[in-house]
Amino acid sequence: MEPGPELTTDEVTRYSRQVLLPGLGSQGQRRLKNARVLVVGAGGLGSPVLTYLAAAGVGTITLIDDDVVELSNLHRQVLHAGTAPGTPKVTSAVAALAELNPLVTVVPQQARLTGENALELITGQDLVLDGTDNFATRYLVGDACAITGVPLVWGSVFQFDGQVSVFWSRPPEGHEPITYRDLHPTPPPAGSVPSCGEGGVLGVTCAAIGSVMATEAIKLITGIGEPLLGRIMLFDAVGMSWQTIKVRPAPDASPITELTEDYEAFCGVAPSASSISSDLSVAELALRLERRERGEDDFVLVDVREPEERRIATIPGAVGLPLSVLRTASKADVAGLFEDVGGGRPLILHCKSGGRSAQALELARDAGVGDVTHVRGGVLSWIDEIDPTQPRY
Repeated sequence: MEPGPELTTDEVTRYSRQVLLPGLGSQGQRRLKNARVLVVGAGGLGSPVLTYLAAAGVGTITLIDDDVVELSNLHRQVLHAGTAPGTPKVTSAVAALAELNPLVTVVPQQARLTGENALELITGQDLVLDGTDNFATRYLVGDACAITGVPLVWGSVFQFDGQVSVFWSRPPEGHEPITYRDLHPTPPPAGSVPSCGEGGVLGVTCAAIGSVMATEAIKLITGIGEPLLGRIMLFDAVGMSWQTIKVRPAPDASPITELTEDYEAFCGVAPSASSISSDLSVAELALRLERRERGEDDFVLVDVREPEERRIATIPGAVGLPLSVLRTASKADVAGLFEDVGGGRPLILHCKSGGRSAQALELARDAGVGDVTHVRGGVLSWIDEIDPTQPRY
């Protein structure tokens, strides 16, 4: 980065402990002051990333996020700790960062990063940090950074584990170009990697990974140290170990020159036509449950969530058959498992929000199971529309 204007007296005082660092000094602090950084996501990783970039004096931070704060976010998304649930995350982040460091500029974008706006948002930035939690957005950010040549600091967390790396399609001399697709040439099969909402996450794992992401950003902006370009750092909180392994360019990979048309479809998360045409609202399910109590309907309600999730909130009268079990079973075994719980009766599947039950529906139909449908919106919609006394998670 080119250095910005000379530091003011207030800036020298605020950043003095950084300015004293060998190799960083006032020139490095002026580079931070002059930097323009885009942070994608203000969640578990975005919270520590934004906090430490603002505290370090990164001059202009653009933040894009379309989500709102939920109570279940706060054990890890500590930037929003004083914010009422329902507040847009960008609004909460701007307020918290202004209080932390009024000398930096935070530009909020309350929107979703899409193929239509990604290149425009990333062009002109010095650096992008991606702390999102889904593969579709990760591929979109990775491709857009590869096209624009803007370096990307990427991180991810799941349960007790985390990963961090740096991707750069036009790195300085002496470094190989590395993009996100060199690490993940193709997305994993749809549904094979549970989200944090399904599998859980230790809050402090986000802090560990987010702090490394912020460290890499500061190094890249100031020019100190060696970035994680061509390396991925793996963190295991349970074993309390860090491991770094090399990442090489994918053999015979073609340069990325344009964005994929539909990243959700590319990652297999777009709902299939069959699941859309055969879903059931929670209001319709409630009526059918009432009719079943009166003996006017006959079906089995199957909860495909994990046992621990079922202890948090439930739809009454459901039996458990986790999707994780169905995923690892053969077609014959899938059919047998559904026969065991259903006994030949019609099946209605549900999960937390509808995604896993749609996947279970596809597995059931692929195994030849007959009368089966699933609940749109799952337990969360049931809580919102039918039983608000249960906790959301």
